[in-house]
This record gives sequence, C-alpha cells and structure tokens, in this order.
Amino acid sequence: MKRIKLACLLLVFVQQAVLGTHDVYIVTMEGDPVVSYQGGVEGFPATAVDLDEEMDVTSEAVTSYSLHLQRHHDNLLDSLFVEGTYEKLYSYHHIVNGFAVHMSSLQAEFLRKAPGVKHVERDMKIQKLTTHTPQFLGLPTGVWPTGGGFDRAGEDVVIGFVDSGIYPQHPSFSSHKTDPYGPVPRYKGKCEMDPVTRRSFCNGKIVGAQHFAKAAIAAGAFNPDIEFASPLDGDGHGSHTAAIAAGNNGIPVRMHGHEFGKASGMAPRARIAVYKVLYRLFGGYVADVVAAIDQAVQDGVDILNLSVGPNSPPTATRTTFLNPFDAALLSAVKAGVFVAQAAGNGGPFPKTLVSFSPWITTVAAGVDDRRYKNHLTLGNGKLLSGLGVSPATHGNKSFTLISAADALLGSSGTKYSALDCQRPELLNKRKVQGKILLCGYSFNYISGTASIKKVSQTAKSLGASGFIVAVENSYPGTKFDPVPVSIPGILITDVSKTTDLIDYYNSSTVRDWAGRATGFKATAGIADGLAPTLYNSAPQVALFSSRGPDVKDFSFQDADVLKPDILAPGNLIWAAWAPNGTDESNYAGEGFAMVSGTSMAAPHIAGIAALIKQKNPKWSPSAIKSALMTTANTLDKGSHPLRAQQYTTSEMMTLSRATPFDCGSGAVNPKAALDPGLVLDATHEDYIRFLCSIPDVNHSEVSNIAGSSCNSSSKGQRPYDLNIPSITISQLRGTETVKRTVTSVSEETETYTIMTRMPPEIALDVMPPALTVLPGASREITATLTARSVTGTYSFGEITMKGDRGHLVRIPVVAMGFK
Repeated sequence: MKRIKLACLLLVFVQQAVLGTHDVYIVTMEGDPVVSYQGGVEGFPATAVDLDEEMDVTSEAVTSYSLHLQRHHDNLLDSLFVEGTYEKLYSYHHIVNGFAVHMSSLQAEFLRKAPGVKHVERDMKIQKLTTHTPQFLGLPTGVWPTGGGFDRAGEDVVIGFVDSGIYPQHPSFSSHKTDPYGPVPRYKGKCEMDPVTRRSFCNGKIVGAQHFAKAAIAAGAFNPDIEFASPLDGDGHGSHTAAIAAGNNGIPVRMHGHEFGKASGMAPRARIAVYKVLYRLFGGYVADVVAAIDQAVQDGVDILNLSVGPNSPPTATRTTFLNPFDAALLSAVKAGVFVAQAAGNGGPFPKTLVSFSPWITTVAAGVDDRRYKNHLTLGNGKLLSGLGVSPATHGNKSFTLISAADALLGSSGTKYSALDCQRPELLNKRKVQGKILLCGYSFNYISGTASIKKVSQTAKSLGASGFIVAVENSYPGTKFDPVPVSIPGILITDVSKTTDLIDYYNSSTVRDWAGRATGFKATAGIADGLAPTLYNSAPQVALFSSRGPDVKDFSFQDADVLKPDILAPGNLIWAAWAPNGTDESNYAGEGFAMVSGTSMAAPHIAGIAALIKQKNPKWSPSAIKSALMTTANTLDKGSHPLRAQQYTTSEMMTLSRATPFDCGSGAVNPKAALDPGLVLDATHEDYIRFLCSIPDVNHSEVSNIAGSSCNSSSKGQRPYDLNIPSITISQLRGTETVKRTVTSVSEETETYTIMTRMPPEIALDVMPPALTVLPGASREITATLTARSVTGTYSFGEITMKGDRGHLVRIPVVAMGFK
C-alpha cells in the first residue's frame, strides 16, 4: 500500500516538473449562475428572481443549485488532471459560474479546450486607489433630515467594502453609544472570529466580516508573519473608506492633544459588511476580489464600494469591459447592487482610468473647501508659505535655526542620510536643543522610508523648538500633503522659497576656516497651522485624480463611454484609521488619518447612494447612478465653472476649466440626487447589447465572459445608444442621431423645457424642445449631432432639461469630429 502511495506521489512530482511553474487562472463555465438560472437542469428548479423580489439565498433551490455547480467544477478538474497537480481555490456560483484554480500554463491551455469551458484567463493584481465633507456636501441640513436625521440616515442599508479589512474597535464603528441595531433579515453574511482575541468582528453596526486570500497564498505573495489572515485591517485603507461611507456621526477627531472636528460617514446609520482582499505588501488579486464580490452579492449587500482597481487595462480580452473583474460587477448590478469604484490616481494625465464599464459608477476625486496652510517668518522679515498642521512656536516667538548638516555627530552623516532627520542619534542634542531644526527633503520621503512624523519625533526627542523640512529639488508628480504633528513644524514645498531660506541661513551662520559652524544667528518663527482655511473656489478636480477619455481596449483606443462619472471629495479626508495600519507612515499608531486619493472619493458616493437607496428601495443601480449624475453641480461654491488641477509644461500646478473627462457630469449634489425628477434607466439586456455593439468585439467572448449571447436586437446598435445619462461619440463622422429615454420618478406631472449647449465645431439639436412626463411614465428624446469641422480634439456640451416644478436634469455631451 505504501509503495502505491509513493508511486502516486512520484507521478505528481514528475507531472509538476513537466508542467512547469503554476499561476492562478479564472475560469468561466457554461450554464447560468444562481442569480440568472431560469431552470432547465433536471432536478434543479429555477433560482432567478425579478429585481423587485428578494432572493432567499438559504432556500433549498439556491443551496442545491449552488452545490450542483461546485460539484460540476470539481468533477471537471478531477477528470482532466492528476490530483495534486492543481489546486481549486474558489467556486464562483452566485453571480458568475466558474472557479479559480492554481495550475500550470499547459494545464490552462488544456482546460481551455475542455467541453463546457467558456473562458480561461490568468489572474492579475489589483491596487489601492489611495471630517468635514458631510457639511461641505450639505448632508446635515439638506439630506439627513429627509431620512429622519443623522441617527436614521442609511438605516438598514448594507454597504459592502471590498478593501483591506476593518479595525472594529474604532469608535466610528462602535454600536455602544447609538440606538440598538436590529437584525437585517435579508443580509446573510458571515462574521469571522479574530484568531487572537477569539471575538467576532461584528457588533450590529458591522454585520459581516470575511477575508479572501487563497489566490494570494497560491501566488506565494501572502506572508503570514506580516499579514493578518482575518478581516482585521493591517493597512488602514479599509477602515478609512468604511468610515467615510458609513462611520458613526459626531466622532471627535483627536490627535496630538488637538481636536480637528467631528467625523461622520455619509450614511452614519448604514451597516458595514467587510470583504477583505487587500494586504500590506502586495495589494491583492482579481481571483480573490471576484470571490469577495460573488460572496457579497450572495450575502445581500445593497451597495458595493471598490476603492481598488486593476494595475492596467486587461490584455487577455478585446475590450476593457470584458474582464473577470468588470464581468463580476455586471452580474452584481444585474442582482440589484449599486457599485461605486475609484477612478484611479494616475492624473492629471489622460487615459489613466482603471474603472472602465458603464454599469459601474466611476468616481473622480475633488479638493473640497478646506485647506491647511502655514507660514514661516524669517529673521530678515521674509514670509515663506508652506504646509504644517502644527501649533505655533512657543509664545509666537522666533527661535534660532540650525541645519541638520551643522548638528551631525562626527562622520555619521556619511553612512546614513542624516539630513532627512529620521535618526535622532545621529544629531548633537546639545546643539539642537531650543532651536528650530532645519531638515532636507530627499527621495526617501517619496519612497516611504522617511516621513514628516519621524522628523517631528526626532526634533522632539532632541528638545528642538520646532522643525522645518525644505524641498530643494523638484520631484515631478510628487503630492505634498500637510501632516498633523505635535510640535511646531512646517514643510516648504516651493523650491524658490527653500532657496531664500537656505541663503538666509548661510549668510547668518558664522563658520571657521574649515567650514564648521561656530555661530548661529538665523532665526525664524512658525505660525499656527491647526485651523483650516475655507475657500469658495471648491470643489476642484484633484491633481492626482485619473482622467478620461475611457479606453475600450489595451491599445488605448477611445471608448464611446464617458468616464469618470462624477466628482466627490477625495483630498485630505479625515476618517478612522487602524493604529496598526502601515499604508501611511505619517499616521502609524494613530486612530485617525487625513488621506487623499480617489479611494476616499468612492465611499462618499457609496454612502450617498445608500441614502438614495433608503429613500427609494426599489430603484435599480442604474437609476441611482442617473440620479447622482443628472443632478451634479458644474459650478463651484463661488458660482464659477468647476476647475481642474493640471500641470503646465514646466511641471508647475495650475488650474484650468474642468471637462467631463476630469469630473464626469460634475460634483455630487446629495440633496438634488434624492429628488432628481427624471432618471435614465438601463437593464442587464441593455448592457449586453452595448457589449455586442463594440466594433471588432468577439461575440463569443461576450457570451463566454458576460454569460449572455448577442442576438438580433443588437444589430445596428452602437455603443453610444446605451441609455446612460451621458452621450459620448469618440468618432463623429457627419451626422449621428442618438436617443435617450427618461422616466419620471416624481409624484407629480412635470413639463420640461429642453436646451442645448455645444461649441461651434459640433452642432447639437434635440427634439422635442419640450415634453410633459406623467408620474412613472417614460418619454424619449432624440439628439442629433453633426460634425461641422474636424479639429482632432473633443468638444464638450450638455443637454439641460428644466422642469416647471423645479427639477433640473443635465446630460453631458462629448464628441470629436472625424472625416
């Protein structure tokens, strides 16, 4: 018996050696998943339900059919390969019929040809796309009262967070000082136990907590000594995004003895369901994300927040919209789940989006009206502006300056980068004590090996009166954020101002024949930077926010889809942080962090979508998206057109008028989105027709990945015929006619006057010029676009529908004239 076992093991080892290295592959199978199975398999009744019905995921029919699909996946693999030469990681069965498997490229090629297999694609990595905003967005006075106040805003709506986990002990997620949370019967998610404390991650506010890492483990990326094999957030990112969307209201943001205000989520009474897929060292893998999305939809979430995205457009399919990630989200939307995804942080450069598909709400990041600035007053009277969320120097007085270069102990600076002020043991405490320490800014700050927090700790341990970090060289693309510190401190980011500072310091410092400093006569005072300044020129599109146009394939050809969809606050956002989080070195050990990224913008939209869902529980995801887009603001608080941060040719930041490729339809307006008047709705069949209409798309690829076939109704369809609240034609040749269907969600009949705005290069006409829409009724409008000239650039305009009962509906129009 032992000889037989040894022979089998030897056969496995030989096969593995022949087959070569293994990767994770995502496999799509023939046959419907649970959400769309209409029956047809003997012994298994239909499981699909209408959108306005609730699926019982615990029913015998759903359980039996799910097990049937899993067994089918197992049987297929067992029939093709020797046990031990592969490892099945997940069976997807709720929104996708398929599985993830760790195997060799030869086995994957063999699997592609197996009967019943639709598509096989190698897994790819994903990345993170990394408080005052409720007041800025008008939620406390304009939105929360309509839902019963902040203590009922988002009640019983479940938001799923596909992210880096959660820190459940944070007060933003506490259930102790709130009204008791009742059960959410339709939500069936699990709560994992903390392997250390043996306590559940759930508490009523948090209703589900699971982690997904099988693909990461199979790929050899998961290090159990560093990563948490649980929903615990070891990064900080997941706790931050969850708090932005659904954190408790009125949580004091305290750091270094100062209170920076009260934090609140957009929907403070919404429930949180955690699906951890991101880890400290490597980000995550699509196979794990698909498993998390499949589970989240099966569990019954209402909203999905994805502050993650692929590292680049997919290469294995002919179009960006047909990849396992977006296909899973299409199935989630089909099941009635609204999806918000971060646009990406590749701005301000064009075609840097990592969120592509029209069924997803892609969120750009805006700079809100709160800015933290500070200044330094030199002894010669010069005032240098900078960044520093810090107290003023003691008594608002000036203190002597000393450069780290002049405070070195011996020759330690030759071995270490002492000028970064990261190691107090390299500097002479006797010299530094009572003075302001002047430090340099090197690439170590950009790489993450140096931090402003560490400078603060160094200066404090040496008894300094404060510190200055001065940027001497330009680092294109570097984003400088203010960092809260406990002692007076400032970051000078302007290289010219750093030159003024260094010139003053050098001219005021006495040196001996060898260049050693013997007398320090330069002085400076640091102002109080703890209070923010409020600006009317907000919001602006943040410099880092990824820009359109959307791309339809890996060759970066323009798509006939507007992306991003909408703008939400994403710059310097205060929210909960995991004290053990490693994502931001400046906030290590802290309970709150002020972080920037489209990762922070997406949960604003997820939380606001929860408020819309609470008010209108029967609305489809596309109706919610439409309500957000058609009511968005195109003017800032000063009533000027929205502007976007850009680079000049000399890599200096400037402001230019924002286009839909910067901010989509505009800045989110929560109050208006709750009562949009009209919505533009789209069904799953509409999205399939859209996929089938993409030029050069392989129809079998649509069927294999999206699970639905192209039929005769797709003939003659063009991508821009999809009924979404925007019109984008990347190649307008001559004249094109585009139709849109609007549906009233108002309780009263309303007559809308239709107006257009478009640059002279493109003629835009809409018929009828006015229309009356009854409650619940739908009407069609027809837009005719004509290219008057070929400029090689896009023209931006809009269709505006103004109702006689106060509703205002905007549809952005984007087109480029072609010969």
